[in-house]
Amino acid sequence: MEIGKKLSGRYKIIGTVGGGGMANVYLAHDLILDRDVAVKVLRYDFREDQDVIRRFQREALSATELVHPNIVSVYDVGEEDNSQYIVMEYVKGTDLKKYIHNYFPIPYQKVIDMMEQILSAVADAHHNRIIHRDLKPQNILVDENGVVKITDFGIAVALSETSITQTNSLLGSVHYLSPEQARGSMATKQSDIYAMGIILYEMLTGTVPFEGESAVSIALKHFQETVPSVKDFDTRIPQALENVVLKATAKEATDRYTSAEEMASDLATSLSPQRLDEPKFEPASMLEVTRIHEQLPVEPPVEEKSASPIKEEVTQDNQKKKKKKKKKLIFFSILGILLLAVIGFFAIALSAPKEVTIPDLSGMTESQAERELAKLKLKVGKVTEEANEKIAEGKVIRTDPKEEKEVKENSAVDLFISSGKKTVKFGNYVGDDYQEVKAKLVRQGYKVEFTEESSDSVTSGSIISQDLDSGSEVIPSETTVSFVVSSGEKGQTLIDFAGYSKKGVQDYATSLGLKVTFTEEFSDEITNGQVISQEPKAGSTVYSGNSISAVISKGPKEVPVNTFTKSITVPYKASQTMDSAVSSDSSSSDSSSSQNSASSSSTLTPNTIEIYIEDDEHSYGTVYQKLTITKDTVIDLTFKLKEGTAGKYKVVRDGVTILEDNNVVK
Repeated sequence: MEIGKKLSGRYKIIGTVGGGGMANVYLAHDLILDRDVAVKVLRYDFREDQDVIRRFQREALSATELVHPNIVSVYDVGEEDNSQYIVMEYVKGTDLKKYIHNYFPIPYQKVIDMMEQILSAVADAHHNRIIHRDLKPQNILVDENGVVKITDFGIAVALSETSITQTNSLLGSVHYLSPEQARGSMATKQSDIYAMGIILYEMLTGTVPFEGESAVSIALKHFQETVPSVKDFDTRIPQALENVVLKATAKEATDRYTSAEEMASDLATSLSPQRLDEPKFEPASMLEVTRIHEQLPVEPPVEEKSASPIKEEVTQDNQKKKKKKKKKLIFFSILGILLLAVIGFFAIALSAPKEVTIPDLSGMTESQAERELAKLKLKVGKVTEEANEKIAEGKVIRTDPKEEKEVKENSAVDLFISSGKKTVKFGNYVGDDYQEVKAKLVRQGYKVEFTEESSDSVTSGSIISQDLDSGSEVIPSETTVSFVVSSGEKGQTLIDFAGYSKKGVQDYATSLGLKVTFTEEFSDEITNGQVISQEPKAGSTVYSGNSISAVISKGPKEVPVNTFTKSITVPYKASQTMDSAVSSDSSSSDSSSSQNSASSSSTLTPNTIEIYIEDDEHSYGTVYQKLTITKDTVIDLTFKLKEGTAGKYKVVRDGVTILEDNNVVK
């Protein structure tokens, strides 16, 4: 399928993922939901094959019934240009086969965690009456977060169908094929359990249990040979964990786990200290006593009767005579042969070498073993050196033929001499993940220690250095290796920038390799050009390359000053000496008449006026203006006020406040 093609106008093909027996898988982008998906498209050469199309559609139907976090989800099914396709969840990662190859040896707990996810998915499929029938690492995906997902239910069949569906071909990969499938029988839940047992074997050993020159030879091994012991590959594997493999891969389905849940439950406790002394699993079918059938009596043949008694009697006499002569001849012939045989036997016996028993030579030096053999008229054959953990260097490990074996005098006996404990070349693990290296070395018998050290160049958790040189010949069980492990880049404690200028902060950040950004704000409290605040706070740990920020003061914010004039009228209060009494009528006359009358009849006394204002330039405690008046007087007061503030004023006449306003605004 061409890159860039859109299926149903929605799924744009952007790459190739892989292919299978009947379909190709592409990476596509869902233009509606804006996500990457995997699209499985039926191969062109099968477009006219109705059986394949039905099988492809059955895969889609089976998969849509399964909704589980460890099963690849199916989003859509469609057809375009006579091509069937299935849209599935895209799992970014690798398959389990490649994962085993890349990360083996895998820590036991990691193996169990991944198997529990596989078992959970298979259990859900079995509850939905679906058998996968083709479980293998290539059909199990591992995403970037370590989540395991099973895919390809292409040959899965509902249980209701298996009762009527038979096939003469072996389905599934032969390396994971159950014995009953190899014989051509129907697949059951126990067939999937057998396949998961083989997968568990491969995760623990890095290889499949059976290999052969052809698929047929491998299939024969599945129902003829016992799965090899994983402890033979790695003696550190607990017996309880090996028992899970043995029970899951039992030849008879009745000896296996009855369900995926049962296998998961057994696997979950396989590393428990309480199961350390667990005996090796033996299938129940192998422990049954062999039944001996009694031999059935054989009936004698029925004799045929002759029609002529006289003729029969004559014939019998002649036959008896011939038999007697023949018996005599045979007797003397056998007697002669026996005599010759006895003579020959004694002749050979007297001249032949005697039988001797090979002694136990283990623990002896080569020269000691040679002397012991010479005493029995035996000689040393081929001498082979091999490493041994128990027998000291230069001592005999075993012989071939083995001890207590009967051999003829003058026979050669091969000796296997210990070269001491096996040494191996120590590797270079600098830069590798410490936890993975530790798990690997501990399984090999090493004692592993570590110290932590910060590093600007080595990522956290990786090995900076090792105390053993790469290529050193060591004995794992007698070797302690110490690693220096990176704790990551060494952090710096951020100082308090209070009182620092912008340049001071910049110089400090540059010295630590930090990126710094500045913003500015007005402040009535912090001097212009100095730091108001910082992020992260003082005392925080920072690393080279981190970003920090600081707010620099711009000083107090300048507020606009409004200048305006307010006019007020200061009333005059008369204080006069009258030359003549004023009548009550004249006291009720208007003020102007009174003043004119007063002017004409008295002398005016001036009022002393003091004016106080408060604005940005004047204080209430200082006289703004002082004057005397002899009449009502209009006075202009000039105020200077910052925007948003109010001023005030008061007028005092002869020591008495006569006018006042505490909220003067423009």
